[in-house]
Amino acid sequence: MLNDKQSLILTGFMGVGIFVCGILKILDNFIVLTILTIVFFTIVINIFYSNSKSKKGNQE
Repeated sequence: MLNDKQSLILTGFMGVGIFVCGILKILDNFIVLTILTIVFFTIVINIFYSNSKSKKGNQE
């Protein structure tokens, strides 16, 4: 799904996004929460996809 570089960029975007939105006190905004939630779930899904892909490759 995503390669290592893209995963690191998304993780950095997530961390910076939470930090900046927290300082600006806009974390309660629905649009900001939606964007950060989508990025978070993309990272989590990519972790599970990468683990299942590597386990499947080791078994074959």
